[in-house]
Amino acid sequence: MSLQQLYVVLLAGTGVLLVSIVATRLAARVGLPALLLFLLVGVALGEDGIGLEFDDAQLAQNLGTAALAVILVEGGLTTDWSDIRRLLAPAGILATVGVGISTVVTAAGAHLLLGMSWQLSLLLGAIVSSTDAAAVFSILRVLPLPKRVAGLLEAESGFNDAPTVILVLLFSATPLDIAPAQIASSLAYQLVVGAIIGLGLGRLGAMALPRVALPASGLYPLATVGLGIAAFAAAGVAQASGFLAAYLTSVTLANSGLSHRAATRSFAEGLGWLAQIGLFVLLGLLVTPSELGGEILPALGVGLVLLLLARPLSVVISLAGFRLPWREHAFLSWAGLRGAVPIVLATFPIVSGVPGSDRLLDLVFVLVMIFTLIQGPSLRPLAHRLRLIPRETTREVQIEAAPLEIIDAELLTLTVPEDSRLHHSTPTGLRLPDPSAITLIIRRGHAFVPQPSTWIEADDELLIVTTSARRASTERRLRAVSRSGTLADWFGDTGAPA
Repeated sequence: MSLQQLYVVLLAGTGVLLVSIVATRLAARVGLPALLLFLLVGVALGEDGIGLEFDDAQLAQNLGTAALAVILVEGGLTTDWSDIRRLLAPAGILATVGVGISTVVTAAGAHLLLGMSWQLSLLLGAIVSSTDAAAVFSILRVLPLPKRVAGLLEAESGFNDAPTVILVLLFSATPLDIAPAQIASSLAYQLVVGAIIGLGLGRLGAMALPRVALPASGLYPLATVGLGIAAFAAAGVAQASGFLAAYLTSVTLANSGLSHRAATRSFAEGLGWLAQIGLFVLLGLLVTPSELGGEILPALGVGLVLLLLARPLSVVISLAGFRLPWREHAFLSWAGLRGAVPIVLATFPIVSGVPGSDRLLDLVFVLVMIFTLIQGPSLRPLAHRLRLIPRETTREVQIEAAPLEIIDAELLTLTVPEDSRLHHSTPTGLRLPDPSAITLIIRRGHAFVPQPSTWIEADDELLIVTTSARRASTERRLRAVSRSGTLADWFGDTGAPA
């Protein structure tokens, strides 16, 4: 590629990106899911639009898988552990047992309604059985659902990609050989090893990052996202679930008190949007609109089986032992959004050479388009009708921690000796150099924030924040007061080391 061609590619790529960003704004105004417009941008660029030809299913699968990993990392970094820790059991069952139920019911519907072979029917059922992380995370950004409902949707969409990918790969084998023991052992291995890698790398990152003083604050978001992608790749090398590993690493890092959390979330959210835009435009390029007309009625039939029978059954059976109100059951049943994941998964049997699998891509594409258009705009009215959204909601504050090195500050600690003149002085009386301040006092095992008139006592541990430029003068003042009292400067004590 010449330099001039590179300029043309960059110009075209940024043009598509900017058009997609504008489309996101338009979608928000009219209440449409943005992913539909991203797909339409890709279709407009394709064979029946501008005329770009793209039919490389292997490349689409590779790029789509990488984009999904970024989307899951972004979702994990915005997940609050306190919202999902009590929901791990129901979400885990919904992401495994629920996927199995949905796959079987949808496959039976496709076999009976469309006369498809059992291999293609099972592939179709598995492909559309999981909720889509990108679609769910984008909805949760703007829909103030109760924490239990939002946490269930969030955790389910983060967990269920792994078993879905396993099922699609097993059903893509030629000839098809369904062995329940093989499915169970493969599922167990990939989930367990993926979880170990994800949690292990997340904990290592949580311990290491706070101890590393990076030279620029922008490196912390890069390092955090990089750890999530590293977990995805490491699990893939171990033939385990990279999606689960990436999600768990990100959740662990996000809830470990890392520095620059707000900046990291903003960075990850931007990467997530970029991955979604690139992914949906790419998938839009992959299909040929003139060939989709014949799949509208079949997609409607399979979609109705999925929406009205398979998904509700999977929710009711999976959550039967958890005593959720019927309103939450109803919303979870309707909120099983599909998006990029099914379209990416539809490329797996094509790459594997499954006979008749080319049709699956067109069928899944039409199904996702139609039912995203139906479900997406209806979620807010349904949540209101089910009284799941309170009349007034308060936006949560975003709190960020920054290493002291980044803001050119230092934390000083000292324990007040028994014979020190600091005893019975006050923070105001110390007259520490500005901007130094006593931020915390630990007294007999209890920590509290001192007031200007708080008496300092012997054996108190003082935590003092100061800048690097003022550290020396602050230390001199503390030594002077400890020796000569608050009038140390009057007595000529400058705090020089004894």
